[in-house]
Amino acid sequence: MAPTTSKRGLRLLHLLILCLILLPASLSQPLPAPSPSPSPSPASSPAPAPPTFPLSPFNDRLEAAYIALQAWKHAIMEDPKNLTADWCGPLVCNYTGIFCTAARDDPHILTVAGIDLNHGRIAGFLPDHIGLLADLALLHLNSNLFHGTLPGSMSHMHLLFELDVSNNLLSGAFPSFLTSLPSLKYLDLRFNRFDGELPDGVFGGKLSLDALFANNNKFNVTLSPGTLANSTASVIVLANTELAGCLPPTIADMADTLVELVLLNTSISSCIPPEIGKLRKLKVLDLSRNDLAGELPESIGDMESLEVLNVAHNQLTGVVPTSICMLPKLRNLTVAGNYLCGEPVSCLHVPLRDDRMNCIPEWPHQRTHEECIAFEHRPPVHCGANGCILHHPL
Repeated sequence: MAPTTSKRGLRLLHLLILCLILLPASLSQPLPAPSPSPSPSPASSPAPAPPTFPLSPFNDRLEAAYIALQAWKHAIMEDPKNLTADWCGPLVCNYTGIFCTAARDDPHILTVAGIDLNHGRIAGFLPDHIGLLADLALLHLNSNLFHGTLPGSMSHMHLLFELDVSNNLLSGAFPSFLTSLPSLKYLDLRFNRFDGELPDGVFGGKLSLDALFANNNKFNVTLSPGTLANSTASVIVLANTELAGCLPPTIADMADTLVELVLLNTSISSCIPPEIGKLRKLKVLDLSRNDLAGELPESIGDMESLEVLNVAHNQLTGVVPTSICMLPKLRNLTVAGNYLCGEPVSCLHVPLRDDRMNCIPEWPHQRTHEECIAFEHRPPVHCGANGCILHHPL
């Protein structure tokens, strides 16, 4: 009996050694770091606890991942950095850019949890098979040349926490399935060719984003009292996007979460509602290069966390409230290119200040006297309760 027992133990030892040899090296690597974003960075996905024993590199989920990644490899036309050159064979956890860990619902099963192909300059498209990667939490594809659109099969990615496809050639309407992904917190679509209406569901409903970057596409956004009011995001960037409607007073409903709001060059015609002063956690407010009118609300002086205020190149009038320049954390005040007629001396203490091309008497680099007089003769502007501009008839 002893020799038989010894042989059996030896076979078990050989099997254990084989599993250790086949165990992919990527198991010891952390998932890719979250995509960079303006401060504060969105909360990171809670990573599953690392396995305390070897997990087999063969199971149904990894087999599905193999099918998905092989289909994706065949959809790639150019890979100048050869990031997918080693995407061969069934050991998908050894592929470049693929990160595996224990499944969230079963710590005894190894699965693909992250993909990072950032800055690869890869040309191709995303096949429908990518939806087989149902355990994916992070998908980072920024700075590539992927075209087409995001396949609807990605609706199966219920664990997807972070999606960054910025700086590609993706096009078509906003992928509607994204508003139904329950775990999605970070969405970066900037610098693509998406078009059409950006749905209200992006700002609320089932989708509870912490960061939304949709700038530099061809989206249209219609602002309404409920658009921004339902958002849970700390960062919203819609720069270079066509906005219709007005800045609603309900923007104050984001007071508990909003830290950065960038609506640069959105063609929005609106007043700045005084309720904006309730955004006391806001650090960055960029409303530059729009058609904003009326005066800067005194309530902005209540935004105690504000570090950057940029309202340049609008049609704002009146004086810069003293309370704004007394904000304790304000480091950048840009009001250039308006028709302001006064600025308190306290603003001189703001480290970065640009007040050129206004109508401030005896102030350097201002508009000509003729420009200022001509503007004063325009019909007066009044702001409605909904934040919209009201013009008196001539």
